[in-house]
Amino acid sequence: MRTIDVHAHLVPRSLWRAADAGKDWFGFRHEPGEGVGTMVGDGKRTHFASPKVRFAPEERLRDMDAQGVDVQVLSIHTPFFGYHLDSGQGRALARDVNDEIAAMVTQWPRRFAGLATLPVQDVKAAIAELERAVTVLGLKGAELDTLVNGENWDEPKFLPLFKAAEAMGALLFFHPQPHHNFMMQRTTRYGLFNSLGVIVEDAIVVAILILGGILDACPDLQVCIAHGGGPACLAMGRIDRSWRGRPDAREHIREAPSTYQRRLYYDCVTGSEAALRFLLDQVGGDRVVLGSDWPFVPWDPSPVAWVQNLTSLTQDEKERILWRNLEALLKL
Repeated sequence: MRTIDVHAHLVPRSLWRAADAGKDWFGFRHEPGEGVGTMVGDGKRTHFASPKVRFAPEERLRDMDAQGVDVQVLSIHTPFFGYHLDSGQGRALARDVNDEIAAMVTQWPRRFAGLATLPVQDVKAAIAELERAVTVLGLKGAELDTLVNGENWDEPKFLPLFKAAEAMGALLFFHPQPHHNFMMQRTTRYGLFNSLGVIVEDAIVVAILILGGILDACPDLQVCIAHGGGPACLAMGRIDRSWRGRPDAREHIREAPSTYQRRLYYDCVTGSEAALRFLLDQVGGDRVVLGSDWPFVPWDPSPVAWVQNLTSLTQDEKERILWRNLEALLKL
């Protein structure tokens, strides 16, 4: 058995090289401070919670070995999507990051796979970069934020991107920004922007993808939602009730929203065994995959051991989560 982790972040080495040289990285500026410091860009501040964000690939591999993770599917740390940049700078950032991820995959093909980042502020450029990433660089798809400069993914202008991803067989992994979501408008206290804001964003994007008709328009689209989809599956009864009672909720789909939840994949970063058990009961063991949120979740001792030790899961469910589902989905 080998283990495959779909949710493993990367802060580009090119960013750290720029920081060490005292230079900006696509408009992001490093401020030295506690730990590895803070990055400032787009009017926002990102403090790194783990020193592992500066790990060289060899250090990352040793950490993976210690956690029992055989393969990481690499994706950029979400504050650095760069959607706020102009189209040219957005394309340049994406190419820089995607080339770096592809180089790691090429050097360690049995240990890494990759997801691209895309300049989705320019849909045509995003489609072109996704095609380059998949067909030229050999990446498996792309990681996307849950929101694009205030716009949701059901805006018609984004549909060609979904159609292109479907045609390429590319996986789209949705992951919100942990420190810059809607919860910051309510309160910055108690860490709720991360513990609660992130998973509500996950649930919102699930609802948008379903109710916006994207899964009907792209029936073979492959989508994975971070953090177990947050409370999306728990809320499906309420979403179904709204769909039955509101004409605008029925505008794009003819079936109840809950019938679509098994069309998506979800990682196992649910926060508790009870939440993971509920998710499995709702969507099935073939729709849940291993995620670690590397290096930001302090697993004790590892995400692999956590899954292996869960008494409410069958051995078949554990094997599907740890490797079988992702091996089939990503054709590893």
